[in-house]
Amino acid sequence: MVDTLIALVLVLVALGGTAVVLTRDPLPQAMTASFYGLLLGILFLLLQAPDVAFSQIVVGAVALPLMILLALAKVRGRAE
Repeated sequence: MVDTLIALVLVLVALGGTAVVLTRDPLPQAMTASFYGLLLGILFLLLQAPDVAFSQIVVGAVALPLMILLALAKVRGRAE
C-alpha cells in the first residue's frame, strides 16, 4: 500500500516538475512551483523524513513563491 502511494506521488512530482518548466508566465509559474514544493514535501513525509518534509514545505511551498511574487511586484512597479 505504501509503495503504491510513493509511486503515485513520484509520478505526481514528475508531472509537477514538468508543469513548472513548461509554464511560461511568471505568476502562474510561481503558483505551480508552490504546488511542486508541496508535492515534494508530501513525498519526503512518505519516505519518513518529517524534518526534511517540513523544511521543504516552508521553503518550497511558501518562501520561494512569496519571493517570486515580491520580485514580480517590484519589477512591474518599476515598469509603470
